[in-house]
Amino acid sequence: MKNAAIELKGVTKKFGSLVANNSVDLTVLRGEILAILGENGSGKTTLMNMISGIYYPDEGQIFVNGEEVDIRTPKDAFAHGIGMIHQHFKLVDVFTATENIILGINKGKKYDLKEARRQVVEISEKYGFAIDPDKKIYEMSVSEKQTVEIVKVLYRGADLLILDEPTAVLTPQETEKLFAVLRRMRDHGKSIIIITHKMHEVLSISDRVAVLRKGEHIATVDTAGATEASLTELMVGKAIKLNIERTEPKNTCERLSVKNINCKNREGVVILDNISFTVNSGEILGIAGIAGSGQRELLEAIAGLQHIDSGSINYLNPKNGQISDLRDHTPLEIREMGVRLSFVPEDRLGMGLVGNMSIIDNMMLRSYSKGKSAFIDRKKPHDLADKIIADLEVATPSANTPVRRLSGGNVQKVLVGREIAAAPALLMAAYPVRGLDINSSYMIYNLLNKQKESGVAVIFVGEDLDVLVELCDRIMVISSGRVSGIVDGRTATKEEIGLLMTKADNEEKGGTEGDN
Repeated sequence: MKNAAIELKGVTKKFGSLVANNSVDLTVLRGEILAILGENGSGKTTLMNMISGIYYPDEGQIFVNGEEVDIRTPKDAFAHGIGMIHQHFKLVDVFTATENIILGINKGKKYDLKEARRQVVEISEKYGFAIDPDKKIYEMSVSEKQTVEIVKVLYRGADLLILDEPTAVLTPQETEKLFAVLRRMRDHGKSIIIITHKMHEVLSISDRVAVLRKGEHIATVDTAGATEASLTELMVGKAIKLNIERTEPKNTCERLSVKNINCKNREGVVILDNISFTVNSGEILGIAGIAGSGQRELLEAIAGLQHIDSGSINYLNPKNGQISDLRDHTPLEIREMGVRLSFVPEDRLGMGLVGNMSIIDNMMLRSYSKGKSAFIDRKKPHDLADKIIADLEVATPSANTPVRRLSGGNVQKVLVGREIAAAPALLMAAYPVRGLDINSSYMIYNLLNKQKESGVAVIFVGEDLDVLVELCDRIMVISSGRVSGIVDGRTATKEEIGLLMTKADNEEKGGTEGDN
């Protein structure tokens, strides 16, 4: 058996009365990739934050290479060869890759950029990174920025790397390149901890899997003998069905027709470029694209939150058969027509929910514009809050708990549950499972399917291409603000979609398919 790179014994962390981690024992071996799995609120992030010096344990011991260590800050963690690559990059846009990598090192000494550049190239060649040391951050793709973050940690001498959801914004091709690099690093003796909700990635990249449940370490198993079902059962504590029951669309009719819409940002850069497509009732239209390709602006344009320079967004109202151009309406008017936008950005509380208000009061937000009765009648929102808590298994002391006290995943369940309960004719769900564990994610997928079966037109923006091809009837791919293709969800492959995601030129391939 290999030697332990890091070992945790009886590690406990509490936040007031909440026990985030309870007497956790965990070992990471030298030269292995260990995946950490667990439901939302299981203590994964808290545990990693203690290893990387962001939190300090209340109880327990941490051993690095067999010796007990005291990790109180990220600087202490680096001193023991531990580095964490977070989901949100900490880079200076106007600096080059090399300048970002050496930033904050050698305080009091003069920077030797030439020598630093040489070392960056050496690290890149050793592990197979594709990186231009002289390229500015603002010129880079998401995967290039991630590469800079990883090289930055290696440059500082890390032997144990912690990666938090590293593939969330990568194409399948970029993910494979990253995994090839991680395997090479492992083969050179590095230890890697990877946190991901994508079960197929866990099975593909890891050597062992550690499972946390309700703050406790349940088991560490060899990946070779594990399956999605066995790992999920360890996570949840019971057998769970992990399948999306996609049905054939029935009685479909055109609900939304978007034609030739164009949009620029404040700097005059085109963010939506001549986009056209249709959405039908009784179907799920998936939207795929690299982060920042225009998905958010497109949905906000439909919801009346984003100004567009030209084009039309025609909505057929199922109640009266009237066709309205949504460009001429306010977000409130659009919502009253039956269009619902369930948009879940990084700041979940910044859009749609008020953190200081209870779950019940957040249910009432949709009704405030209708007059005093919304403040008097609390039974309906109370019942709705209770239903969402039960159906989506929201972890909360009660429906009166302020939303800000919930974990990110539970906030997301409240938001998505409320939007679905509003009985829309068109439901737009952007990243509705971002940050959710696998069990919660499948609850949301099946809720979206139920909406489709009841005749709702559903637009689903997702990051996981496996889910897109399993859930959606059609998939529209956006690349650099343009539609690069519309494909059949039942026959498309991840690789085909991945290529369309990086396609710079719109050759109108599939452009007419969306109108069929």
